[in-house]
Amino acid sequence: MSFYFKVRHPFHYEPDIPEDYTEHGSDTGANIEEEYSMNPDMLRIFNVTKSMSLQDSLIWLVSHTDDFAPSTLILDTDNGRSLDKYENTKVNVIVQKRSLNTIRHMNTLLNRSNEILDDGGYIWCHAQTSGLKYKLIDESYPWGIRHIVHACSYVWHRAMAKMDSTKWLYFGITKGKSRTYSRVEILGRFYRAGFEVVDEQFRHGEFFVLARKIKEPIWNDPPTGSPLIKLRRVGKDGKLIGVYKFRTMHSYSEYLQPYIYKYNSLQEGGKFADDYRVTSWGKWMRKFWIDEIPMFINMFKGEMKIVGVRPLSRQYFSLYTPEMQELRIKVKPGLLPPFYYDKKTPKTIEDVQASERRYIEAYLKAPIRTDLKYFFGTIGNILFRGKRSK
Repeated sequence: MSFYFKVRHPFHYEPDIPEDYTEHGSDTGANIEEEYSMNPDMLRIFNVTKSMSLQDSLIWLVSHTDDFAPSTLILDTDNGRSLDKYENTKVNVIVQKRSLNTIRHMNTLLNRSNEILDDGGYIWCHAQTSGLKYKLIDESYPWGIRHIVHACSYVWHRAMAKMDSTKWLYFGITKGKSRTYSRVEILGRFYRAGFEVVDEQFRHGEFFVLARKIKEPIWNDPPTGSPLIKLRRVGKDGKLIGVYKFRTMHSYSEYLQPYIYKYNSLQEGGKFADDYRVTSWGKWMRKFWIDEIPMFINMFKGEMKIVGVRPLSRQYFSLYTPEMQELRIKVKPGLLPPFYYDKKTPKTIEDVQASERRYIEAYLKAPIRTDLKYFFGTIGNILFRGKRSK
């Protein structure tokens, strides 16, 4: 797996390119042949084009299309809805020649691709991420001016394209064919569309993603994009509640949890270590719990309380033991999780479950007394022992 971690950009826009990135690409990835039993056409395309520039790769694809099996589909479209004509087709491989930045209805393209692929089929796409665009800006403008260009690019291509109040203007002008996406958002869109990312690489000024179909795509779950978001979380009695928070992650981050869990360990407190889905300003907001202020809405609705277990996503909740899952849904989630009361912050998911078990069992016996004890103990740890969120 060619897995890279982000480096911080001076303008704090969370570029997503590796520190050792060069225009000659990288050969640091895993051996695909050894890790995956891949379709012969996909394996050939992947290996032959690995050392080529994007333009040379596309030329090679065109000149060798007739050599591929009928089950290999080479797409050249900028509209996701154009795949409707393949509704009754089944293929093993899809190669998208156009950059994802130019695709109108990218989610539709990925979802339709999923539907016409056989189970375990592959899709190979490329895009220019926000980090690569910022790198080009750095190389094209002098210091000072580049920051202004960065800001304009971010506001226009990232912020205005996401906000409900402004995206009509953005799409009216651009027709959705000059989008800017972060690496996280691209990967998240693949997982939302029912794919598992097999390989991701930055090379020759482009970001390449190879993914495999593992389940059906999601059509009816609108992704979160605005500053104030509502996340589906497991509440009391197992009911899913919409937990309000200020956004601290890139768009589509919520769909990327399986990928993060697979390659990132848990840090103290039970959250993912080195979670590159979190933006730079998001880290600051989390440190001082600013992102959790909107949870008071959930308190007023009676879905949460001040002290209680953290509201978990279904993916994270599934990592708990069946016994703890059953115990956990007996109580409402809270703003202040029990491990802030503990002298030692839990380091593993087992430690987190043990901490929550102590709290829940005590709470079920004496609710008011337990919450008062945990509340004042947590405040003391925050004020005098420097406990912070991450």
